[in-house]
Amino acid sequence: MELRGKHVILRELEPTHVGPLLAIVAKPEVAGWWGSIPEGFPLEDEPEATRLTIFANDEIAGMIQFTEESDPDYRHAWIDIFLDPALHHRGVGVDTGTTLKRHLLEQRGHHRITTDPAPDNLAAIRLCEKLGFRRVGVMHACWRDSAQGSWRDSLLMELVKLPALEG
Repeated sequence: MELRGKHVILRELEPTHVGPLLAIVAKPEVAGWWGSIPEGFPLEDEPEATRLTIFANDEIAGMIQFTEESDPDYRHAWIDIFLDPALHHRGVGVDTGTTLKRHLLEQRGHHRITTDPAPDNLAAIRLCEKLGFRRVGVMHACWRDSAQGSWRDSLLMELVKLPALEG
């Protein structure tokens, strides 16, 4: 899979991408939000996730992932992203999110996409709001940050685009 934005290319994760992605996710500005990195990351730790490497200016810039709920009564997608801090505030995140959002809504047929940044990750929340996500509420003690040895909150955010009614 390859998705093209205005300035980014999202490519299916390959083994050659692992080293650069591990270096990015280890940077303090990213690691603080992603917690401990599990063994097998990013190729084998979440087989249900579709992970795409973000390329900006032909360089690996980060990773965006999504999962899909296929039950027709609950169908939706969930996304998560990290970017090299050197590329923050340059439009790479907005272009990446817009590109994946378009794919999920138009090609994959979703009407709802969710994400769950930490409530104090203001940059991630601003990015999500630029993409059209709205705040739903705080999910308390919903993920264990083994690096800090504590349970952390997440801010549930969603983007809903209901299809036009026929007739």
